[in-house]
Amino acid sequence: MRPLLAAACLLGLLLGCSAPEPDQAGSTVPVASPEEGGAVSTAPVPMDDEADPAAAVEPEPEPDEPGIDWSPLELVPDTASLSCELDYAGHGDGEPLQAFDRETLAGALEPCTARGVLRLRYVGKINGGFVQLVQRVTHVADELGIGKRVLDIDSSGGMVEDAIRAGDGIAESRWTIWVREGAVCHSACVFVLAAGDMRMVSGRVGIHRIIRMSSTATTRAELNRELRVVYDRVRDYLERNGAAAAMADIMMAVPNRKLRLLTAAELALYGLDGINPAQDDLDRLRLMRKCGEDFVARRDAFARAFDASCKAPGTDLETLNACGLELRKQYRFPDEVCPAESPLSEFDALLAAETPEQAAPRRRDAGGDDARPGGDAGAP
Repeated sequence: MRPLLAAACLLGLLLGCSAPEPDQAGSTVPVASPEEGGAVSTAPVPMDDEADPAAAVEPEPEPDEPGIDWSPLELVPDTASLSCELDYAGHGDGEPLQAFDRETLAGALEPCTARGVLRLRYVGKINGGFVQLVQRVTHVADELGIGKRVLDIDSSGGMVEDAIRAGDGIAESRWTIWVREGAVCHSACVFVLAAGDMRMVSGRVGIHRIIRMSSTATTRAELNRELRVVYDRVRDYLERNGAAAAMADIMMAVPNRKLRLLTAAELALYGLDGINPAQDDLDRLRLMRKCGEDFVARRDAFARAFDASCKAPGTDLETLNACGLELRKQYRFPDEVCPAESPLSEFDALLAAETPEQAAPRRRDAGGDDARPGGDAGAP
């Protein structure tokens, strides 16, 4: 076997794939320069020549101060828009945000208070502007009592430290993360995806090696020691946000000029799709006390059925949501006692205002029977 071919085969074995087609999940593809996205780390890394690099890991960051920085913010060329609708195919992405001051955001979100649902569409890099955007929208949504939040993201990546800051905020403020068909969540964006309470993925998710743009290393050993500190921070972040720390090791094996596109099985394995396991553990304790054991058993059964019946490669997010909304009827959701805690409850206020004509296409997309009334189908 020729050396280059042997090396390619070995890399395929290490990454657990077998020569998929280019640009398909499971493949490793070229990417643009770090300036176009990537997973870039610039934070200082304290190093001591005599110390174990693992001991140099900074402690878990303290939560941001309650006060929000309302200084002028520009996202250009990145874009953001707000919508009170979750049906993006039928209603688009809402109104583009041109200003990000408190008054403007409150005006944009005020129509969402009646239903208690917002969708923030973001297309662009993961950077300081994105962190401020998420903080500001979360803050105003809290003030207005909008409890159901969807981050509809399309990002090729950006700054690792900013992704971690945004992700820790998202983890504490009950966001669902969408990666729609045609959208991507690459590199640093994966850390944002990991933080969501629920992750719905139809687009492409990819990972690769973190780039140390501020490194002063002059040898491979020095650079590796810096990266070990950065990756220890990443592992801590992934663990506290319900994703597999092993993903950091997989990232190390992919050159930063390439991108490993994750398969559906890998997304599940690394904890990047569906219910966030860390949040699920926390919710289980709360729901057992508030909603009872039967509710939790039905919720778990629905989650298993959703994974088995609704998820398939190439399924667009609208169809995925429609399938889940039809399927949950079999498990008596929304629950009479705990409707807000029921699966896909972010859709309930929207469905309540839906006409039969509007509901019919959604039921057809889900493979449901338009004439069948919703109700109990003998859930366990």
